[in-house]
Amino acid sequence: MTRRIRDVMSPAAAAVEPMTTVARAALLMREEDVGDLLVTYDCDLFGVLTDRDIVLRAVAEGRDPGTTTVGVVCTPPPVVTLAPEDTTDHAADLMRRHAVRRLPVVERGGVPVGVVSLGDLAVAEDPGSALADISRAAPDH
Repeated sequence: MTRRIRDVMSPAAAAVEPMTTVARAALLMREEDVGDLLVTYDCDLFGVLTDRDIVLRAVAEGRDPGTTTVGVVCTPPPVVTLAPEDTTDHAADLMRRHAVRRLPVVERGGVPVGVVSLGDLAVAEDPGSALADISRAAPDH
């Protein structure tokens, strides 16, 4: 059953500005228990920072997380996005085509309003699947 993104997305996704340090962004990820942050500037989506970006583009390259900014290591524009009115089928197709697990959700004008993840889609479309079970499980700290 296809649903609208607004019904399955995680609203109010955590966000940082491009000049935020990688160290501060990593702390925010830990505090919010998320694996990605939207990178915004003046309410516009600039990019997306994932835990993988931190590892591959900062740590593995020997960059200092205390001075390196997220604008340098985040996935840069253009960022693949969805609108709240888009369908879960469209989201799954975009994830497949672009090999991503999360997509920012933006309203008209590019203002970010949330994120939809592969886990969100699994819970919405196939609640009995192993991925849906994993996605609903409490974090293991």
